[in-house]
Formats: sequence, structure tokens, C-alpha cells
Amino acid sequence: MACPLRQLSAVDRPLDPDITRRQTRRRLAMGGTALSLAVVGYLWLPGLLSPSLRRDAIRTALVERGPVDATISATGVVVPEVEQVITSPVEARVLRVIERAGAKLAAGQPILQLDVSQARLTVEKLSQDLAIKANAQLQTRLSLKKSLIDIEGRADVKALQLASLDAQFQRDRQLSVEGLLSQELLKKSELATAQAGIELKQLRAERDNAEEATRAELAGLDLEIAKLRGEEVEARRQLDLASPRADRAGVLTWVITEEGVSVTKGQALARVADFASFRVDANVSDVHAKRLVVGQPATVRIGEERLEGTVAAINPTVANGVITVAVALAERSSPLLRSNLRVDVEIVTARQPQTVRVRRGPFATGEGTQPVFVVRGTRAERQRVTFGIASVDFFEVTGGLMPGDEVVISDMRDYLRLERVRLE
Repeated sequence: MACPLRQLSAVDRPLDPDITRRQTRRRLAMGGTALSLAVVGYLWLPGLLSPSLRRDAIRTALVERGPVDATISATGVVVPEVEQVITSPVEARVLRVIERAGAKLAAGQPILQLDVSQARLTVEKLSQDLAIKANAQLQTRLSLKKSLIDIEGRADVKALQLASLDAQFQRDRQLSVEGLLSQELLKKSELATAQAGIELKQLRAERDNAEEATRAELAGLDLEIAKLRGEEVEARRQLDLASPRADRAGVLTWVITEEGVSVTKGQALARVADFASFRVDANVSDVHAKRLVVGQPATVRIGEERLEGTVAAINPTVANGVITVAVALAERSSPLLRSNLRVDVEIVTARQPQTVRVRRGPFATGEGTQPVFVVRGTRAERQRVTFGIASVDFFEVTGGLMPGDEVVISDMRDYLRLERVRLE
């Protein structure tokens, strides 16, 4: 059975077009307002939510102009500038230890007493050898003198014979001219005169040869005597040194303590340090070896005090990755210095007398380009800065900053992902 059509009520009547237009305008207005709020929130919300820092929680420094020294940091030990090592001059035995370690010594004060009987025997033997050589030299001189006297006597006799034969030859020649002497006898007289002349020349040459040979022999003996005399002087010097003494005033830092022990020639017996002047032996990592040069300026820090010096020597040997550098101090007798005192040392490897610089801090690691935060009003903005050499107190700025800029020098690693940080 078909249902009867339902009659339209007043509620189901179509809306008035004016009402529909007003509703549409209202919905558009609400959407525009929401969109505006979304845009404003997008623009302002990051700023409202960005991290902030309190100014009193960070450290800042102004960029300025001034000197910057590139330095190598090292640790060092104060040691006496001069430490005398006393060695045994001979093979001997320690009879007595006169002074103990720590004793203050005057120049020439004995330290040990050694048994020097063997050294004394050596000196006596050298003295005897020297006397024997001197006697041999005297005998050679006497022998030469006797030989020369003998040769001179024979030469004088031969000279008289030559004169007599020559006179006879002159007479025989005159007789031969007068026909009173035969040619055979004249020739014989001439040959006798010539033979005497030759024999006289031989005697004179023999005398010259004897003088030359004896002179060479005497020269050899002189050399042997000089050598023996030098050995005797050295042996006597070593004998005198057999009672080890301090060459200068100082402190006995070490001495052999075993009495009766035998020592060899050259063995260390004691060490005497002069505590009137000091140097610093610094230990530097071998990674800096190529940057070290003798003559470089150096600063020694003792607490808050500083002493200036220079690199005096570089030990070429590397031990456990460390190079030892000797630093000569300008004030070698400063009252701040004590033996074995540990100090901090800064060696200057490069120097910029006048450059743009900023105080050193954990905000940067040193040479190269790195991001830092520069204070701009109420914000710290990230900026890339190039650094040059670095000293203990300053970084050299070679790009990215100007004198007068304020830089955050605190550790900002946690904020490097941000472009800027608000400051409260």
C-alpha cells in the first residue's frame, strides 16, 4: 500500500539567501584569522623558543691590536748551570772518603784519598827512562866530538902532506925544465900531489857526513827525550790529581762511598755543582722538533713570576717521545731558582709584533677557520673566523673579526648548530 506524502513543515523550508551569504562570510573570516595566527606563530614561535644565555654565565673578550707570540709549552727542571764531574786520573783504590754528598766545598778542597803507589812507580820509571835517554844523548855528543877531533887531526896531517908534496912537485917541475929530472919522476911527483888532495877532500867529506849523521841522531834523541818528558809531566799531573779536589766552590751532589773499592782510569768519583748559577732543562714533545732552533726566546714561569731566557742547546736524542732543550737564563742567579725545581717553560717559535688578536679561551682550538659567536646587541651570532698563530694568552685573528668586536670566549660547542643565541 502506497504511503501518503509527508507534508513539509516550516523547519524544512529552504534558507534565505541572505542568511547563507552571512554564514559563508563568517566562515571565511574565521579561516583568515586562523591563517594569520598560524603565520604569526610560525614567524615568532622559533624566536620565543630559541635557547638563551645569561650574560654573567659566559666570558667575552674584545678584539684588539697587539703582539702575539707562537709558543711551545713544556715542563722543565732547574739544574746547576755548571756541574763538575771528577774522575779518577789513574787506576787506583779508594783509601778514604773525606767529604760526603751535600757538603759545601771550597775551591781546592780534597774530596777523596786514593792509593797512588802504582802511579808513583810509573812516574819513577819515566824519570829513569828520561835519565837514560839524556845519558845516551850525552854519549852521542861526546862520541861525535871525539870522532870530529880524530877526523880533523887526520885532515890537518893530510893538508900538511899535500902542501909538502905540492912544494916538491913545484921543485921537480923546475928541475925537469932545466933537464935535471926525468919526466917519469915528474909524473910520479904530480900523481902523489893529486892523491894527497883527493885524500884531504875525503877526510873533509867524512867530517861533514859524521856531523850530519850525529846531528840526525841527536835530533832523534831530542824527540825521544821530549816525549818522555811530556809523559813524565802528565804522569806527575795525574799523580797530583790522585787526591781529587774541587776546582771551584760548590756543593758535593754525589760521591763514591765505598772505601777500599778499586776504580779505573776515567771512572766518575764525585760531582760538584755550582749553585751560584742555574739553567733549565725543558722536556719538549718530539712533534715540535722541526720548530726548535738554538737562540729562540724562552720564558720560564715560576708561580706568577717569569724569567726570560734563550734556547742554548737542543739534545738531538729523542727519549720516550721527548727532546731535552737547555734554556740559558738572563738572571742565572735569581733567588727564585732552586735546584730540581719544576717549572713551566714557553719557547717562542714565531712572533707577530703588532696584529689583530683576541684573548685565548675554549671557544677555539687554534690555527685555522672556526665558528665563533660574536655579540651583537642582545644576541650572540655565529660567525666563521680565521686564526693564525697562538700564544699562551692570545689567538692571532687573520680574518672574520675587526678590532672592537666582542667575542664569546667560553665553550660554545653545544650551540654551534644555531645561528644565534639570545643573551639575557
